[in-house]
Amino acid sequence: MMRHELILQLPDEVYQPLIKTASQSGYTPEQLAIHWLIARVRQTHQDPLEEFIGSISSKTTDWVDQHDAYLGQEILKQIAPHTT
Repeated sequence: MMRHELILQLPDEVYQPLIKTASQSGYTPEQLAIHWLIARVRQTHQDPLEEFIGSISSKTTDWVDQHDAYLGQEILKQIAPHTT
């Protein structure tokens, strides 16, 4: 596996929680940052729905934040006739 060095300058409001979390978990800040970056990159590149992002137009503008609520409403609509 090829490795690359990346030097980052973090603002204090990011660095301090990183230090605290790393200390609590037994990692160095660098190790924890690497784990977080790897997890995020893998999550982003393994999204099975990524190819569909932006392919559907909608008048609903808050679906990103409210998708669970909207899905729940639709599920309830579908099962409601069957529960009476």
